[in-house]
Amino acid sequence: MTFPAGIAAQQVSNKPLVVHVHSTEFDRSGEYVDQKVYAIEREGVEKADHILAVSKWTKDILVYRYKVPAEKISVSYNGITPKDLTTTPAIPSIGSHVVTFLGRLTYQKGPFYFVEAARKVLEKFPDAHFVVAGSGDLFPQVVERVAQLKLSSRFHFTGFLKGESIDKVWSVSSVYVMPSVSEPFGITPLEAIQAGVPVIVSNQSGVAEVMPHAIKVDFWKTDDLADAICNVLAYESLSTTLKKNSLKEIKNITWDKAAKKIKTIYHELI
Repeated sequence: MTFPAGIAAQQVSNKPLVVHVHSTEFDRSGEYVDQKVYAIEREGVEKADHILAVSKWTKDILVYRYKVPAEKISVSYNGITPKDLTTTPAIPSIGSHVVTFLGRLTYQKGPFYFVEAARKVLEKFPDAHFVVAGSGDLFPQVVERVAQLKLSSRFHFTGFLKGESIDKVWSVSSVYVMPSVSEPFGITPLEAIQAGVPVIVSNQSGVAEVMPHAIKVDFWKTDDLADAICNVLAYESLSTTLKKNSLKEIKNITWDKAAKKIKTIYHELI
């Protein structure tokens, strides 16, 4: 929504305009976009001298949906801030198999796919528990779907969490699942890995591009998602390997690296 201000500043200052795209209306709304929002975004990317996208996934959307020339877009991945989680207060475990969804309960984040996969996981792991941490416009419908499936006793809805409360959730999680329909990047999987939790992410995400050792599935394939969850729960060696390799990978996914790339682009434009 700051694009009009950026365009105005570009016009009065005669300086280059760089647009940094973290999300698009197509990520948030799918095919049912708000045309007013889309028009603002389209004008912003058209008038920008250069565009920074947080992933190749986002770059491809800008090229396909907004008709932006590919050479006008550079990809600069997000990073993660190092954090010491050794002092996180422990909370009582809710079970040996805890599967976590942490994010907004919106179309973009794919919470219904998480619920459908959970139903299938419970056929093999009837003692599994599923944590849904977050709030959003789909919260009532997700709760209703869980009730329809008679899974309420296996689900824990925490509402919106932040800070230490999130760290406590990581401390009891066996695996973190991000079944996003369209995720420009997705920092939460990196935070889970940093906390020692193996992750499963959708192929339709930017973070999948920088995490070769995360398990990846197409968000709509709930059978594949359930199988991936079951494998992590069943095989300790797989869980350990995922955690070990992913932890090595995130050491190279830093904000300093992103900042240096962006700074170089700024200087090239000036």
